[in-house]
Amino acid sequence: MTYEQAKQLLEEKGQLQLLQYYDELSCEQKKTLLDAIAAINWEFEDALANPTDMTGKGRDIRPISGLRYAEIERRKAEFETIGVDAIKAGKVAAVLLAGGMGTRLGVDGPKGAYDIGITKPLYIFEQQMRNLQDVTKKCGVVVPLYIMTSDKNHEQTTAFWKEHGYFGYDEKDVKFFKQEMAPAVDYDGKIILERKDLPALSPNGNGGWFSSLKKAGLVEDLHARGVEWLNIYAVDNVLQRITDPVFIGATIESGVNCGAKAIFKTIPTEKVGVLCMDGDKPDIIEYYELTEEMANQRDENGDLVYSYGVIMNYLFRLSKLEEVEGKKIPVHIVEKKIECLCADGVTRKPEKENGKKFEALAVDLIKLMGSVLPYEVVREKEFAPIKNKTGVDSVESARELLKMNGVEL
Repeated sequence: MTYEQAKQLLEEKGQLQLLQYYDELSCEQKKTLLDAIAAINWEFEDALANPTDMTGKGRDIRPISGLRYAEIERRKAEFETIGVDAIKAGKVAAVLLAGGMGTRLGVDGPKGAYDIGITKPLYIFEQQMRNLQDVTKKCGVVVPLYIMTSDKNHEQTTAFWKEHGYFGYDEKDVKFFKQEMAPAVDYDGKIILERKDLPALSPNGNGGWFSSLKKAGLVEDLHARGVEWLNIYAVDNVLQRITDPVFIGATIESGVNCGAKAIFKTIPTEKVGVLCMDGDKPDIIEYYELTEEMANQRDENGDLVYSYGVIMNYLFRLSKLEEVEGKKIPVHIVEKKIECLCADGVTRKPEKENGKKFEALAVDLIKLMGSVLPYEVVREKEFAPIKNKTGVDSVESARELLKMNGVEL
């Protein structure tokens, strides 16, 4: 893109502020800025002009039926046989959503590279690979792994995996792809400058994982391998059971397009999204969207009616993902503290929110799938999220749960 082309585009978009320092830049910096402007995804304009109503109004929310743990245990051998057969046939792949940074943990690097060990190093990536390899060793085959990074951490992530020998995997079975980025804007809808030669960009949320995978040309790789199911999981849960044969078998046997691992809520106020039905389609309703009556509603057994709390471990049918790819999912507009170029020419992170980011969420894919199997797991065995350094959902709490599950730290 030339300067003249960029100027014309930005004039049309009302975003000329991106060129305000152009004359001060070196030739290399000018190219960086023009390339960044050429790559801007302008879909955020529609999200700003027509924001999605996230209040839950107008939705026909109803409880959903799922597979309780007792039933899973009773049919475990049946489900496991189906799952192991699918894995051995090469029909299952894993997708790790690892675009985030360890900022809240006090480190400037990929969250998955954080060391949770006490007496020896144990990285989040490493622990999750151990969990995956429990399955690969049992089945005698390798489950291909696709890792979503972001512009913020791609180089560090790929270097980290290479440095650690891909944690026992062959390099050819680990594929990296970048999450797409979206501009951050101020409260007037103007794209913020992070540097004089760079607009402020941030990952567009984990809901764009499949479009990013496709854009990277990796769907062809999936087809070449004969993959039919994708198990996506988040980087911040060190107890994730990845490509769990029982889960895979139960999902396949049920005939649905998606399986969703969930913890069973015991208190109405727990801050997790819950699986539900919206009319005749499955959906996830956030805890703050539940009315007090819905949150407290119980069935004849005394269990909460809205009880399946999702833990970001889903199994998606590849053919259905391809069918719905391109269909619009809600864009969540969130206020954030966005690093920006200050008046003195220095880039800083502000002390309070200064703008908006645009994120699509993986949970919003559930409705497009058309059918889902809520699958209950034991939270102490499969849910140890690391979001903070101390306190609730922290490194501390995850370490205790890892110890409880026999992991040496």
